[in-house]
Amino acid sequence: MLTDGDTARARQRLLRMHFESGVGHIGGNLSALDALLVVFHEFLGEHDRFVLSKGHSAGALYTALWSTGRLTDEDLATFHRDGTLLAGHPPAAGIAAIPFATGSLGHGLSLAAGVALANQLCGSDARTFCMTSDGEWQEGSTWEALIFACHHRLAQLTVLVDHNGLQGFGSTHDVASMNPLAARLRGFDADFRTADGHDLASIRAALAGDSGRPRIVLLDTVKGHGVPFMENRMEWHYLPLNEAQYREACAGIAAA
Repeated sequence: MLTDGDTARARQRLLRMHFESGVGHIGGNLSALDALLVVFHEFLGEHDRFVLSKGHSAGALYTALWSTGRLTDEDLATFHRDGTLLAGHPPAAGIAAIPFATGSLGHGLSLAAGVALANQLCGSDARTFCMTSDGEWQEGSTWEALIFACHHRLAQLTVLVDHNGLQGFGSTHDVASMNPLAARLRGFDADFRTADGHDLASIRAALAGDSGRPRIVLLDTVKGHGVPFMENRMEWHYLPLNEAQYREACAGIAAA
């Protein structure tokens, strides 16, 4: 079973990968990482599929794949380099665990719902997991996908919402408020749950069981989680780390 020590090591590895490549988008990677690790280590079976709709958090996805042995340190060293499979958003091909290229926000849930429907029509009990950002719920296509999933009672579909309250140009409240998002999602014929997105036991409990309906898990998270100078700071949606910041971030994680 995944431990807090495992998640701390994964955070360190994610930071190293982003620092060595000089790439930003670190804040949203850190808010999503804990839930991704729980899914990949404890819930994702051989025939299950995971779709990262918030594709700008590809670093967290690659780190989760590394932590389960599906990517190597040598693979992570190519992150965002010329000719790499580990692009800034999930690639269209080349990594078996990544079924779709994503990152144009609002598309991932539709793709995941299609996979879930195909499995249902084929009589398969394979599960499909999809992680969205909270900002994506300003997209009409995301709501259409949820309507579709509920209409077809896609019971093997689990939607995770990384609810950190920040997006590219400010808070979700200020940009195009859907607050309170939980109240709006509860209005659908789905199994709606909330979890502390940085507490492993809370995430596990929210993902466990089967209610015969699509499941939505609203993860209360912190952008930049685990790195105090990044936490709840919108600018870490974009900024890369300089060497001093990288060392401070790693020291903070090690001391926590």
